Amino acid sequence: MYIIVVGGGKVGFHLAKALVAEGHEILVLERDSKKCEAIADELGSVVVHGDGCEAATLADAGAARADVMVAVTGDDEDNLVVCQVAKLKFNVPRTIARINNPKNELIFRKLGIGETVSSTQVIMERIQSELPSHPLLHLLDLRQYGLELVDIKLTRGSASVGKRLRDLKLPASSVVPLIISKRQGVLVPNGDTVLEDEDEVVAVTRTETEDALRAQFTGS
Repeated sequence: MYIIVVGGGKVGFHLAKALVAEGHEILVLERDSKKCEAIADELGSVVVHGDGCEAATLADAGAARADVMVAVTGDDEDNLVVCQVAKLKFNVPRTIARINNPKNELIFRKLGIGETVSSTQVIMERIQSELPSHPLLHLLDLRQYGLELVDIKLTRGSASVGKRLRDLKLPASSVVPLIISKRQGVLVPNGDTVLEDEDEVVAVTRTETEDALRAQFTGS
């Protein structure tokens, strides 16, 4: 099959690597030239520098003959646009979108993007496998109590990188039960845990304070 992967971050890279190993024809579209170079060094000429949200870029990538379009950028809006353009303009038979914020899943389905992957749900399953002895509420159960399970990916420019968890002014009733660290693996953090670039922070907060919590970690 010919599969176009839009987004060459950690998810897109490992997905492409696995698909290449299975013998599929793969093309990765990535806006960041440095990420393109890293992918090319590892996988060869399967990556193109370009914006997968643009119809012209998708046309040049051969979207008209693609069997599958997979959008796995860190931006839900971009993933939605990629899949809609692929379906409506290029008639790609199968589109799959990564959803970073589970609140957006219903919107994706209403707009015809039936196959989605929620990173929050994946992390929830990972928590359950890593900490089987800890009682955990399912994500839907949390919402019944006005709570949200929030997945925040830190980048080099995030405001919290290099800070201790205790130094952040998190909203009341917010807790951070888990951090998935690239360097240290899965951590159950404490106040002295120092946040690092590329950490995935799993937090629980009230629905109305989610934006404030995200701002403490990312600075946006």
